[in-house]
Amino acid sequence: MGLGYHVIIYMCFPGEKGDRGLYGPMGEQGPKGEDGQCPETCVPIPGPAGEPGLPGPVGARGLPGLNGNPGPKGLKGDPGVAGEPGVPGVPGKKGDQGPQGLCNCQDGAPGAQGQTGVKGEKGDEGPTGLMGQTGATGPKGGQGDMGMPGMPGPCSPSVQSAFSAALLTSYPIPSRPVPFKRVIHNVNLHFNPDNGVYTAPVNGTYVFSYHLQVSTRILKVGLFHNFEAIVRTTTPVEMNIASQQTMLSLNQGDWVWLQVKDTSNNGMFTGSEASSTFSGFLLYPDRCDDMFGRGFPANAANNGTAPTFPEHDLPW
Repeated sequence: MGLGYHVIIYMCFPGEKGDRGLYGPMGEQGPKGEDGQCPETCVPIPGPAGEPGLPGPVGARGLPGLNGNPGPKGLKGDPGVAGEPGVPGVPGKKGDQGPQGLCNCQDGAPGAQGQTGVKGEKGDEGPTGLMGQTGATGPKGGQGDMGMPGMPGPCSPSVQSAFSAALLTSYPIPSRPVPFKRVIHNVNLHFNPDNGVYTAPVNGTYVFSYHLQVSTRILKVGLFHNFEAIVRTTTPVEMNIASQQTMLSLNQGDWVWLQVKDTSNNGMFTGSEASSTFSGFLLYPDRCDDMFGRGFPANAANNGTAPTFPEHDLPW
C-alpha cells in the first residue's frame, strides 16, 4: 500500500470582535512637515452656512408699549381747484292761471265843474340857465360928455408905515409874541423888534405876511390881533415853509404879532441858508384927517404905546 497524501483544507470564517488591547508605547517623533502657505488675505473666510435649525418655540407675549407723543401739526394744504359751474336746472312748469279779478267800478256821469281855486304863492326861483352865446360886437359909440370932477384921491403917499424883520434864534418861546430882532425895513419904527409887536399908527387897512422856515418838528403858528388869532398855519412835515398873507382893518394903537402854539409844535427855524421873516405895511388910511387932524405918531412902538403882556401864556 503506497503512501497516500491527505489534503486538509482550512476554511476561515470571521469571528467575534475581541476586547481592546492595551496602549502601546509612544513612538518616536516624526520628521517636520512642510511650511504652510499664507493665503492672499488673512481675513478668515466663513465657511458655508449650515442647514437651518428647527424652529424654536413661540415666546411669551410682550407687554403693550406706551403711547407715543403726538406728532407736529402739518402744514395747511393748498386750496383745491374751484369746481366748474353746475349745469342749469330744468325750467319749472308754468303755474295754473289764477281766478279772474272782479271789477266793482261803475260808469258814473261826469260831475259838475268845481270853482276856480285860490292862486298859490310864488314858487322858488329856478336855477340859472346856461349862458347864451356872446353876441356880435356893436359899433363903437361916440365920446360922452366930460363928467364932474371926482373926490380927491387917497392920501397914502403921505402916510408911511411898513416893516420887515427876520428871526435871529430858532425855536422861540411859545405862547408869547415871537421877537424878530433882525430888522430889514422899519419905516417910522412902528414895529418893535425886541417883542415882535407891530402897533398901528392910524385907522386903516393893513397887509401882513409871514414866511417861516420849518425844521426838526411841525410848526403851528398864528397871526394875532389884540390877543385874537386871525389866521393859523400848520406844517405837517419837516423841512417845509409856513406861509400866509392877510389883510386887516386896524384902529390906531392896535397890536399885531406872531405866536407859536406850544413847545411840541414849535419848528420855527433860522440859519445861515434859511430865514424866517415877518412883514407888514399900511395899504391906505381910513381918512386923511386921521393923521393931519389928530396927529400922525412917528414912532408908535417906542412912544409909550408899546403893549405890556401878562406873565402867563397868551391864549391860542
